[in-house]
Amino acid sequence: MSSTYRAAVVRVPGGPEAIELIDLPVRHSGAGQVRVRIEAAGVNPVDLAVADGYFHSIGLIDQPEHAGLGWDFAGTVIEAGDGVDLTVGTRVAGIVPGLDRDLSGYAEEIVAPLEWIAPVPDGLSTVEAATLPLNTLTAAQVVDLLGDGDGRQLLVTGAAGAVGGYVAPLAAERGWVVTGLARAEDEAFVRGLGVAFTADVSDGWDAVADPAGLQERGVALVRNGGVFVGVLPPALPGERDITARAVDVTPDAARLAELLGRAGRGDLPARVHAELPLAEAAEAHRAVAKGGVRGRYVLRP
Repeated sequence: MSSTYRAAVVRVPGGPEAIELIDLPVRHSGAGQVRVRIEAAGVNPVDLAVADGYFHSIGLIDQPEHAGLGWDFAGTVIEAGDGVDLTVGTRVAGIVPGLDRDLSGYAEEIVAPLEWIAPVPDGLSTVEAATLPLNTLTAAQVVDLLGDGDGRQLLVTGAAGAVGGYVAPLAAERGWVVTGLARAEDEAFVRGLGVAFTADVSDGWDAVADPAGLQERGVALVRNGGVFVGVLPPALPGERDITARAVDVTPDAARLAELLGRAGRGDLPARVHAELPLAEAAEAHRAVAKGGVRGRYVLRP
């Protein structure tokens, strides 16, 4: 068995061209951890921001040698530490939280604590599973910040996107009357989530969930006394009486298991746009940067 594994990292940020594959020494699982042979890793917009150096520039990444890329991964347990009831051969998917880290999901393997992962159910491939952890957990935690709707009107921006496509149905289950904002060509997908659709921006909403990152433009759509939940903290105008919150996604193994199970049953969509080898991570970043992608690019080590 090899003593090293390959991972995609960024030493000096600079966009897709900064991504390089390096060999790292194998890390073995300790107590409460598993070592996973990664079979698929989802590509997310946050990964592009890491490669571009945005998070380095604002002081959130300060790695002495290299920064890891990738939040989502799925694969097979190849080693289990003490106190772990998952057996070797179990398929799992997980999330690598945080930004300031040298390890990543863009790799051939990873050592993960149990709180990062959940089993992949039958009916869901590891490629499909790799598209789900970050986006579904973010969506679920956005809905937690919204709370119960009690029949109030909610606008979900980017409702056909990676996070918005989960926020919309999960919020509807919490009693919100949901309208998804998306491009006209995405109407069938959004309505297929069981919510209303609009391609026109209008104000006066009881709440706005903003996976699309409209920020201040999204805040302006909320009525006085309403709620805004974004993926980044917005700047609030002083004269508006609006409750604003921003999600900070955290691992939640039990929640992830539930969400993966729902995707396996077809209750939540698992959308794969394309698969590429890990060595073509830069090409995947260029494609995602062009926008308009429905579904995830997935890297295969």
